[in-house]
Amino acid sequence: MNPSQAYVGQAVSREDGIAKVTGQARYAAEFTLPNLTHAALVLSTVASGRISRIDGAAVEQMPGVLLVMSFNNAPTLPEGGHAAAGAPPSGRILSLLQDDVVHYNGEPVAVVVAQTLEQARAGADQLKISYVGAPAALDFERAKAQAYPPKAIMGGPVDSLRGDPVAASAPAAARFSAVYTTPIQHHNPMEPHATIAHWEGSRLTLYDSTQFVAGVGKTVAKTFGIPPQSVRTLCLYTGGGFGSKGSVWSHVVLAAMAAQKLNRPVKLVLDRTQMFGMVGSRPHTEQSVSLAADADGRLAAIQHRVQSHTSVMEDWAETSALVTRTLYACDNVATSHRLVKLNLGVPTFTRAPGEATGSFALEVALDELAYQLKLDPIELRLRNYAQTDPDSGRPFSSKSLRECYVQGAQRFGWAERNPDPGSMRDGETLIGWGMASATYPTRRSPASASARLLPDGRLLVRSASQDLGTGTYTIMTQIAADAMGFPLESVRFELGDSRFPAAPVSGGSQSAASVGPAVQAATLALRAKLIAAAVADRASPLFQLDPAQVEITGGWLQSRGDASLREAPLAVLARAPGQTLEAVTEAKPGDEQGRFAMHSFGAIFAEVRVDPALGVVRVSKLSGTYGVGRLLNAKTGRSQLMGGMVWGQSMALLERSDLDLRYGRYVNGNLGEYHVPVNADVGEIDIVVLDEHDTEVNPIGAKGIGEIGITGVAAAIANAVYHATGRRVRDLPITLDKLI
Repeated sequence: MNPSQAYVGQAVSREDGIAKVTGQARYAAEFTLPNLTHAALVLSTVASGRISRIDGAAVEQMPGVLLVMSFNNAPTLPEGGHAAAGAPPSGRILSLLQDDVVHYNGEPVAVVVAQTLEQARAGADQLKISYVGAPAALDFERAKAQAYPPKAIMGGPVDSLRGDPVAASAPAAARFSAVYTTPIQHHNPMEPHATIAHWEGSRLTLYDSTQFVAGVGKTVAKTFGIPPQSVRTLCLYTGGGFGSKGSVWSHVVLAAMAAQKLNRPVKLVLDRTQMFGMVGSRPHTEQSVSLAADADGRLAAIQHRVQSHTSVMEDWAETSALVTRTLYACDNVATSHRLVKLNLGVPTFTRAPGEATGSFALEVALDELAYQLKLDPIELRLRNYAQTDPDSGRPFSSKSLRECYVQGAQRFGWAERNPDPGSMRDGETLIGWGMASATYPTRRSPASASARLLPDGRLLVRSASQDLGTGTYTIMTQIAADAMGFPLESVRFELGDSRFPAAPVSGGSQSAASVGPAVQAATLALRAKLIAAAVADRASPLFQLDPAQVEITGGWLQSRGDASLREAPLAVLARAPGQTLEAVTEAKPGDEQGRFAMHSFGAIFAEVRVDPALGVVRVSKLSGTYGVGRLLNAKTGRSQLMGGMVWGQSMALLERSDLDLRYGRYVNGNLGEYHVPVNADVGEIDIVVLDEHDTEVNPIGAKGIGEIGITGVAAAIANAVYHATGRRVRDLPITLDKLI
């Protein structure tokens, strides 16, 4: 390594910044191909039933229309289109026009392809479809009587039991129970889902907006029954995903089916309203939390029971109780997860799935217990601080949560808080301060990368990863530059092509922790090859030096003991025409995940200002202090954490998908009525990342920051609202009607 370089950790500006602000960055829908056609989806208008008739003849006669594809004429796929179904994100149950069954309102039932987008949309609008309706399960309250356990939770047990919570609760000095609910919420990334499919003989190229470049082709190939190497996926930029683009959804395969049928490239871009239903959502949850503690506030028992909705098409479970298994020290803990089937699209990963919803319930319940015990909420958490993982018994690879509480409270001014609800005011405005803990598991998957020295002396590093706008291009360039000893401007990192060395899905906050070590390993291997070539070259000033005595710094090879003995890498290449210096490596977890519990932690503080007459809540300040391992880029890292905190505010006060229980359609399925924060809604945001060194978590010491930013925020705001008003809102979002 070349520690003197130390690009990692600096506030390096985005490598892709200029391309984005000048419009040079091309997203999936922006590629142009010869004879490109445009597709528009037609979605069902009933929640359950069968299609009795599709009249495509009239639409096929409309100007520019080339194809009306439905179950009447869609290509027959292996296993009815279910060949790739399995555990997400690698496989889902898709709607691929293989039969006439309708499972939910908004399910794809036809595709219209035309010469232009306007012609395709006109044809889709005119397509007449008749249905035979069937009873639909749409009301969670009615359907939850048939709740059932999923097969597994993240590959582990659905329920957990430690000790005897019921017996431990009986003699407790303080007991508390409540039910907390969170609504269905839909991802709304700036870039909607989009795919261009192009067949050349038996080979398929997909330009797809995805979080899993290396996985899209495998899933699509399996669905079509063709070899995986026959499908190439390209995704140079993803305009946000947040979990919804971690799976292959129906529109990807439908675009490929239409392109194969027409023998022309097909572009299919979802409308904003089509983002509500067919590409996942955060499910509705109902969480029952019971706490028991002694008079000093030490937890005697915790019970956390979760019910969340899933689809009649397949099971998908929100892992809300996992956070309760690990966050606090308690000998008696019981958790459970149950599913409620509804005629809705399949839920999916949504930023911090499980942790975002589960931390709301747990952290608000802790606040309520703190008031019952007349304890400061921080003090209650410190008295139940877990030194080791309560669930597994393993030590943490690192844990700075105690320091997060202390530093976060100092920066926020928590000591000045009057704990009595309604006691703090600014004129007539009620002021509330609340806090919560944040945590998210640290994950890592196998990943590969290649590193090559180009003929012009620059370094090219590649991996089939993806950049969701989070800064992957930039941090991988920093890692490679440090490992090689090159200046940043001499390094180019490329991603987004499934032909590059494989990388995992960008989900679970694992891309940096997975791809980063692969990039580092490949670059170090290439560095060793370059040094070996130099010391073996009679014409080199470094000839016959011990390779260990040769370093690369500032882009130059030189002797560690005599800086006058130096040369440029380009000179080494020039004396070996035709020689390629390249290294391809894989980096994967070892046994550390079995020896340690690995989590990021944080403490969130919120200040709200509430109008007592109107019930309007404004978040004037959010403060987050985090222990997330090594922060790879101070600028993009802060941006990620800030984005998560803003989404937590959105979750607390605004976001809710409103379902019409008569028809199963979301009535606010657009960005005009599905509310998210704008700049004017966001107050001061203060972020501190502690200097946390973790030598066990992975070779670069990064824990991942994509999702911890949202966890705990909704709870901190809810707790602040209670402190301001004395009204405890347990049903998100906290809207003014719940406060007046």
